[in-house]
Amino acid sequence: MPGNVTRTAAVALALGALAYTAWALEVLLVTGLDPVRGYVSELAAGDQPFGGFFRAADRTAGFLVLVGALAGLLATLRRRAAPPPPPGVPSWARRPGRAAGTPWFAAGWAALAVFGAATVADSWLPLSCAPTADPACAAREAAGSVPATHAAHAVSSGLATTAAVTAMILLTAAARRHGRWGTLARTGAALLALELAATAWTLAAVTAFEAGAGNWALGLAQRLQVLLVALWLAVLARALHRERRP
Repeated sequence: MPGNVTRTAAVALALGALAYTAWALEVLLVTGLDPVRGYVSELAAGDQPFGGFFRAADRTAGFLVLVGALAGLLATLRRRAAPPPPPGVPSWARRPGRAAGTPWFAAGWAALAVFGAATVADSWLPLSCAPTADPACAAREAAGSVPATHAAHAVSSGLATTAAVTAMILLTAAARRHGRWGTLARTGAALLALELAATAWTLAAVTAFEAGAGNWALGLAQRLQVLLVALWLAVLARALHRERRP
C-alpha cells in the first residue's frame, strides 16, 4: 500500500477500535444499567444520564472506521493499478500478493465502510429508553408506542453487525489466502470464530427476551460481540502498520 494511505488507515482503525470500546467505561460510571442483562445501546438511550457521551463515542468510532476503510479501499484500488515491473524484472519478483485478491480485499473494505457508516447512523438513532431495565419502556416497545427511532435503530444495528462480520470474513480470508497482513492472517480466524459464536448467542438472547422467555445474559453476549469486533479492528490496524514498515 502507498505509505501515507496505509498510515491513515492504520491510525484511523486503531483509534476507531479504541472508541468502539467506550462502553467499558460503564464500570466507572453510575449508569444504573445491568451490564449482564442490558443492551450496550441502552447506555446511549435518550433518557440515560451518560447517553450523550456514549452516542458521541459511537459516532466517533463509526467515523474513524469509515475513514480507515475508505483509505484501505483506495490503497487496494491503487495497488491494482500499479505499473508493471521495470524491464528485466520478472512479474514473480514483485512483492508477493501486490495485486492479488483485489476483489476480496475491495469487498472487505467496502463492508467495513458500511459498518462504520451504520455505526454513525446508530448514534443518530438512539433508543428513547432502556427496555431491559425499565418494564414500562419494554411494554411501550411491545405495544409499538415508542418513537420510530427504536425500529430504525434495530435496522442500523443489524446492518452494522452484518457488515462487521462480512468484513471480518472477507479480509481475514484474503489475508490468509494471499499472504498479506501476517498478524491478521494468524489471529483473524480465531477472532472470527469467537465473533460468530458471540453473535449467535446475542441473537438467541434477543429472541428469548422479546418472546418473554428470559434474558440469557443478553448484555454479556452483546458486550462480548462488540469487544471482539474492536479487537479484530485493532489487529487489522497493527497488521497494516507492520506491513508498511521497511
